[in-house]
Amino acid sequence: MKQFFVTGISTNVGKTIASAIIVEALEADYWKPVQTGADKDSDAITKLISNQKTVIHKNSYSLKAPLSPHAAAKMEGVYIDPNKILEPVTENHLVIEGAGGVLVPLNDSDTMLDIIMPNYKVIVVCKHYLGSINHSLLTIQWLIIKGYDVAVIFNGNPDPHTEDVIIKRTKVPVIGRIVEEEYFDKEIIKKYADEFREALLTL
Repeated sequence: MKQFFVTGISTNVGKTIASAIIVEALEADYWKPVQTGADKDSDAITKLISNQKTVIHKNSYSLKAPLSPHAAAKMEGVYIDPNKILEPVTENHLVIEGAGGVLVPLNDSDTMLDIIMPNYKVIVVCKHYLGSINHSLLTIQWLIIKGYDVAVIFNGNPDPHTEDVIIKRTKVPVIGRIVEEEYFDKEIIKKYADEFREALLTL
């Protein structure tokens, strides 16, 4: 079974929607190691998937403030210890959703990158905005340098000028595209799951 770590080039780029699609495509388990903010991503996943096999695993850390993990933790007098972020035991595929980008701090010395295990398949969600080429290239190339297998999901309507640069310079596989939908529900997530399944299974 495979572990897929879903990260983004920034915050609010569509990691949870992408995670829901991957979970549904593979009927995988889901785990958000570090959650910040009142809105729980695990609740969103539960509402968006249709299959009966997925298990939603408990956060290692759940913090109330909608801030970077290190800042939210300090507000609550909590220290995020990467050694206490233990992957749940499962015989199923596992989708792991990060918080923010790969270098988001967990504490004064560790970042989200420190909980991405060497065997994880890392999926980077790229959303187009001014500056997104730089953010995408930095994220993907840093992960490649660290030795990870990396793939991309584009979120948003096509932007060939941006996407051509990212694809040509990184040479990572593209799983697919999530277009700008009016809303996301179980049926739309399942549609994308069916589209993405084959590409995910080949990673």
